[in-house]
Amino acid sequence: MEHPSLPYTVKVKKPWTDALPVLQMRIARPTTQLDKVIEFYEVGLGLQKVGEFWGHNGYDGVMYGLPDNHVHLEFTSHVAGTPCPAPTKDNLLVYYLPDWNVISKVTSRLADMGYHEVEAENPYWQDSGITIEDPDGWRIVLFCSTGL
Repeated sequence: MEHPSLPYTVKVKKPWTDALPVLQMRIARPTTQLDKVIEFYEVGLGLQKVGEFWGHNGYDGVMYGLPDNHVHLEFTSHVAGTPCPAPTKDNLLVYYLPDWNVISKVTSRLADMGYHEVEAENPYWQDSGITIEDPDGWRIVLFCSTGL
């Protein structure tokens, strides 16, 4: 549906159907800098580690979850090296946070670690969010909103 005063369409939240009864979703990404990625997402961003594995068929990995653990993020590294695709400026993990004070604290903590705000490719994210690149150049957005 068209938004009455903004230049974009507003999606209407619909109830989930039984067509795909998903219980959890994991977003998995390789990295060649697992230690730096752990520091960025756990110490800097403040995500909670929900799982980890070391030396499993040559792979090490960590998983970070959101409060209900229905969505979690996994980073893996392989002993033989891990080919990592180059991210674009519009590859984003968007975290919806309803409080600017929290966003400011996280942004300051990441800045102290050397991770500073970058300009978002899509100006939509600039208005109510802060975009920061992780050690591999993948971007996160701390977006001030209650979500969909």
